[in-house]
Amino acid sequence: QVQLVESGGGLVQPGGSVRLSCAASGLSLDYYAITWFRQAPGKEREGVSCISPHVGSPYYADSLKDRFVMSRDNAENTVYLQMNSLNPDATAVYYCAADSRLPTRDSWYRATYDSWGQGTPVPVSS
Repeated sequence: QVQLVESGGGLVQPGGSVRLSCAASGLSLDYYAITWFRQAPGKEREGVSCISPHVGSPYYADSLKDRFVMSRDNAENTVYLQMNSLNPDATAVYYCAADSRLPTRDSWYRATYDSWGQGTPVPVSS
């Protein structure tokens, strides 16, 4: 059974940084794509970043690629999302999702993912 557990969320001051973790069990990062999504209060869920096996670099939402970095540690079966220069618009619950059907550069943010974590909240406020 696939399980995803996010951690690292919490209050961040504007301009600050935070690193989120998504610990996966029941799957191998060699065969699954992992995507970070976020959902802000009153807004639709949006894709943040995706890391897929055999793809050299993660995919990012265009508006975030200069400040967010996604990485993975296959040995720990964990992916990370480093978020820098945060502003209050980044306030959201951040989720990781996994699927063995590997998405493309054009589909990762709207693909179907079978497994989801419980989410970790990241409020950005002074």
